[in-house]
Amino acid sequence: MTPMNRRNLIRNAAMAALPVWPALPVRAQTQAPVVAPNIVASFSILADMTREIAPAALEVSALVGPNSDAHVFEPTPAHGKRLAQAGLVVVNGLGFEGWIDRLVKVSGYRGPVVVASRGISPRQGGDHGTDPHAWQDLTLARRYVANLRDAIAERWPQHQAELKERSAAYLQRIDGLDRQVREQLGAIPRAQRRVITSHDAFGYYAAAYGVDFLAPQGWNTHSEPSAAAVARLIRQIKQDGVRALFVENISDPRMIQRIAQEAGAQVGGTLYSDALSAAGGPAETYLKLFAHNTRTLVAALSATR
Repeated sequence: MTPMNRRNLIRNAAMAALPVWPALPVRAQTQAPVVAPNIVASFSILADMTREIAPAALEVSALVGPNSDAHVFEPTPAHGKRLAQAGLVVVNGLGFEGWIDRLVKVSGYRGPVVVASRGISPRQGGDHGTDPHAWQDLTLARRYVANLRDAIAERWPQHQAELKERSAAYLQRIDGLDRQVREQLGAIPRAQRRVITSHDAFGYYAAAYGVDFLAPQGWNTHSEPSAAAVARLIRQIKQDGVRALFVENISDPRMIQRIAQEAGAQVGGTLYSDALSAAGGPAETYLKLFAHNTRTLVAALSATR
């Protein structure tokens, strides 16, 4: 055996005696965490806005459903579980969901919470605080759409093209409806546009479209109005000749019906303020809600001229 062969034999024997270690895994490139493909919105109107622009691959749901009052909503452990499993949480802000911060905290949700009204200058009412009902102005709804679009694009960048297309189409529909609302109400003399609703949820609508809304309750529905407040409203109705009163889908209609009876006025129908109607109803989407409310107002105000 040659010296070269002897060295090879010794080397091979030494290699065979070494323990066999499992192959180490190849380090993968750092990737963004997988985000659950679902969005949870605080209430039905906001969920519908989100659903209109969100890509088809994303599921959208609401914590507070149709015909339900978000002001007095009481979350359950099941709602916390839904938040914990969400990829994105969307809220109105402006103090509308007084329960949301605690719910997010106890749920364990760690993702972003998008405030859809961010950037809007809210109405202020002295002792009443901030009016949260900014969606009642279609021009402000554009800000909602922009905030939602940007948040969804950041969370799911792979869907940006579809998101941009859907958002642009929805904005066109909002702008078209805004023109229709102004045209329909413009046919009624400004002095005739005075109505009563259950609670003061239409201040943004009033400022945008020139309708005076009076209400026995303030910006939330936590407490019943006092007898003195109701009496003052009845006197004002008689003094100003207000003839159109409206119940809301989230409120007990008996108070408005009693006010109408004592003031000698008529109930002009139902308005949708803080919640959509059930599926198949007259206000099953945000834009249908706005169109229904305007038609109902115009019909009642036209009948009282």
